[in-house]
Amino acid sequence: MSTERRAPLDRRRVVDTALKLLNEAGLEGLTLRALARELDVKAPALYWHFKDKQALLDEMATEMYRRMVAGADLDPADTWQERLLKANRGLRDALRGYRDGAKVFSGSRFTGIEHAEQMEDNLRLFTRAGFTLSQAVRALTTTYLYTLGFVTEEQGVRPLPGERREGYDMAERARRMADFPLSAAAGPEIFDDYDRHFEEGLTLVITGIGARYGIT
Repeated sequence: MSTERRAPLDRRRVVDTALKLLNEAGLEGLTLRALARELDVKAPALYWHFKDKQALLDEMATEMYRRMVAGADLDPADTWQERLLKANRGLRDALRGYRDGAKVFSGSRFTGIEHAEQMEDNLRLFTRAGFTLSQAVRALTTTYLYTLGFVTEEQGVRPLPGERREGYDMAERARRMADFPLSAAAGPEIFDDYDRHFEEGLTLVITGIGARYGIT
């Protein structure tokens, strides 16, 4: 009989294992049954810690956020534009570190208030720059939603950096859409060079925010 003792099953161990399984199997393959098998426990044991899969996803998103901001100091000298660029570049990098990372983050509810410190700092910076509180919220949430949507689409093609799903061959796409030459030529602008496209789109959003509210 083995005398090796397993680590106790707690929320942290469950979430760490779930994030590992997410990268291996994706969100569809992340079932409570598969997670229990990975942890070498019976599925009902998980319900002591998470009442359902959504509760688990909420904690996973919270842990992803904790890892994203760990050691990331906010620079009080940032302009509001610089803060949006830094925050959304960091968010994109963090989400791309997990298979289906954007889908896990989307619609999840943070289980703690760790995000409140960064939110408070951002809102303070924006209101000092001349935004009303409502405008500051709109600016921050609009860029956040842009990034979340962008990465969701990006991961539909590239689940993880260096991977590419089948069915996104640009030459084959152009051949099938030969009767629609502009649409055919647009393929690389949609499905390639995501880094450049993200930066360009984010700049468009930030420029629009400044123009809409008259704040430079």
